[in-house]
Amino acid sequence: MQDLDELYASILKRKQAPKAGSYTDYLFDKGLDKILKKVGEESTEVIVAAKNPKRDELIYETADLLYHLTVLLVEKQVSMDDIKAELAKREGLLSKTQDRPEIKDL
Repeated sequence: MQDLDELYASILKRKQAPKAGSYTDYLFDKGLDKILKKVGEESTEVIVAAKNPKRDELIYETADLLYHLTVLLVEKQVSMDDIKAELAKREGLLSKTQDRPEIKDL
């Protein structure tokens, strides 16, 4: 079982020591455009899964999205600590989008 820090470390290790034939290496070999395409695809799949009643599908697609987002973070040299620090800065702050209209139809 991996938490996000372990996943990040695993993907970083794979980038530093490629293993021929692995999917992670494939993504790094194809580069940023391929990684971004996968993040976009997985984001859409999470949205679709969230609209469906099956909880398992949402869990599965979210895991895919988190994996691909983590590949992107490693590629762009953004650490989980960077993300945690950003989230910590936001804790307790009021939303800057309070007057934003509600989105009713997706």
